[in-house]
Amino acid sequence: MSEPLLSVHDLKKYFPIKSGLLNRTVGHVKAVDGISLELGPGETFGLVGESGSGKSTVGRTILRLTEKTAGEVKFKGIDLHKLPSDELRKLRPKMQLIFQDPYSSLNPRVRVGEAIGEALLDHGLVPKEEIRDRVLEVLESCGLSSYHIDRFPHEFSGGQRQRIGIARALVLKPELIIADEPVSALDVSIQAQIINLFRKLQETRDLSYLFISHDLSVVEHLCNRIGVMYLGSMVETASRDELFRNPLHPYTKALLSAIPVPIPKLKRERILLKGDIPNPANPPSGCKFHTRCPYATAVCKEQVPAFRDVGGNHFVACHLV
Repeated sequence: MSEPLLSVHDLKKYFPIKSGLLNRTVGHVKAVDGISLELGPGETFGLVGESGSGKSTVGRTILRLTEKTAGEVKFKGIDLHKLPSDELRKLRPKMQLIFQDPYSSLNPRVRVGEAIGEALLDHGLVPKEEIRDRVLEVLESCGLSSYHIDRFPHEFSGGQRQRIGIARALVLKPELIIADEPVSALDVSIQAQIINLFRKLQETRDLSYLFISHDLSVVEHLCNRIGVMYLGSMVETASRDELFRNPLHPYTKALLSAIPVPIPKLKRERILLKGDIPNPANPPSGCKFHTRCPYATAVCKEQVPAFRDVGGNHFVACHLV
């Protein structure tokens, strides 16, 4: 088996809670609490979970936009968090991030062509006189026209702005793209167009995606493997087909039950979870999900379940399985 493009092992990111006149650390928000995953060349790994589960923090910590607390992140065998800043900068073009809100990630006073091309200029990847041609090429590959290059962000629709965000990432010719909720702010019909664009670009450019979303129906159409996060921890990972055919963790089952059924006659039992996601600064003992799980037993409240392979590279952390 070839070496994975991205390898994450036991990644943790804790944010300190400061208090008092001396601004002492009195606790930690455990945003990411021991995440492991692998992503091969040309593959898509979907990371799903409720808002507040730590998905976006995983993406930002992988790219070292925020420093890790513990764990290991390797890109093509290189430990990113051990690299000096100058060496990390050389790798930046190979790893790009697409943001959830395409409008707030664009400077309203900067024309689209400049916004897309500034990274090329900053990294010195192409001569200045060739930047415009590179920008025009990537705009076309993202479904935009050449005349869009001199327009400002406010002149575009939401779907077009997201295409600009994708073009800004692609212009550096990356190998890995972390897409942080890239379609959640878009209309359903536009979501389908952007997902199809992601698939087309992956085929033509041999891209690997870490696709972050709260919507399992979205990742179903794009991902090879799916990981389900809850309160900073991974509770289940499996191939897309296996996860949808045989979900094992109660949390995964609840997320799947929320997917709308296209044919009204095909009824699906809706699983409604009790309460809200707990405070990550003070997570429950034992299994973090036991406070909302309808099947929780005494052992769930006392012992942390092991994240183990139950067969077929299907991993789950649950005492009931």
